[in-house]
Amino acid sequence: MMHRAAVITGVLVAALLCGAAWAQHAGHAGGQKAARKPPAGLSVGAAFSPAGELWVTGLDEKANLFVQTSRDLGASWGPRRILDIQGDPVSADGENRPKIAFGPNGWVVISYTKPLSKPFTGDIRMLRSDDGGRKFSAPFTVHDDRQLITHRFESILFDREGNLNVLWVDKRDAELARAREAGKRAAYDGAAIYGKISKDGARTFGPDLKQADYSCECCRIAMVETPQAGIVALWRHVFPGSIRDHAFAPLSALGKGQAPARASVDEWKLDACPHHGPGMANASTGGFHAVWFGLRKGDAAVHYGRLSAGGNPVGQVRDLPDERAEHADVAASGRKVAIVWRSFDGERTSVRSWVSGDDGATFVLKELMSSTEDNDHPRLVAQGADNYVVWRTERDIHVRKIAW
Repeated sequence: MMHRAAVITGVLVAALLCGAAWAQHAGHAGGQKAARKPPAGLSVGAAFSPAGELWVTGLDEKANLFVQTSRDLGASWGPRRILDIQGDPVSADGENRPKIAFGPNGWVVISYTKPLSKPFTGDIRMLRSDDGGRKFSAPFTVHDDRQLITHRFESILFDREGNLNVLWVDKRDAELARAREAGKRAAYDGAAIYGKISKDGARTFGPDLKQADYSCECCRIAMVETPQAGIVALWRHVFPGSIRDHAFAPLSALGKGQAPARASVDEWKLDACPHHGPGMANASTGGFHAVWFGLRKGDAAVHYGRLSAGGNPVGQVRDLPDERAEHADVAASGRKVAIVWRSFDGERTSVRSWVSGDDGATFVLKELMSSTEDNDHPRLVAQGADNYVVWRTERDIHVRKIAW
């Protein structure tokens, strides 16, 4: 059990460094070697355009924000195009990567977090295009609140009606609680989830609206669209007693003060953020497939489980078949389910998959690719009924089709 103890130690160390670009849990080499921390800047966002081109956005070696496209599923790439972001620094550390999304009417948006002068603070910035990405606007700040506080870890998604939905982690309520307590420890745990919606391709937005109080501070937010409930979100939450489990809510609850559903019951008590967010996908029989990292009955692992349509856990929770698994993502197409993750053995990082053809009843483990170079977290990108893994290493961006 040396590995499990080492993982817990690594998570706690990383949690104390919340907001830094830690990428792998210390001790993931079976307690023999600590995983190295890749340099900031390798993380990319990826999406397929309506024409079927694969687009990625990220930072080059000089920290310039670029877009790059491939017409042959990553076998070759066009030249990088540097975007004018007016000198903004950009967070690109895995959990807080730049992102790209395509909507109707030629709309394309690219979002990123701009770190500010104080630690763990930031603004959500965005570029927009009306012509399919040939030209982009100057960057602008998405949220109305302009305090020097946390606005980070945004997620973006166009829904089927063409509305752009944005969610992020926000600490305005925590700061307000601290101010009310005149510098004492405020009775407000973590941060909050805020969001807003644009109906015209990010030209204008509605107001900032709160999704929920007491989110974890440094974990990515998963968003998917459902046929019944529209867009729903899953995030790491701070439940009473500093329990760092997960919460679920539809975006239709924005600004309505409704309590989110509890989506995981690991009962992980932690007074810090593990910097390790969840993934979620629609299940063909209703509800959702979900992956998340947690400490469950003394077992530190990435878990797979099912959620009901309302976001509550149902059925058995299973560990991924890899003690070193980290930063998993999940996608589904009908009864086909794919989970991918990164695994470091002390020398080499592997990207592995766990694939199912029966809606998650059974899975098959596969190894997709590996590298000794520094690397990003793997992410799944859908094109129609197909899913692809996009993984950036120091010298390349790799793309693999998921095969069942």
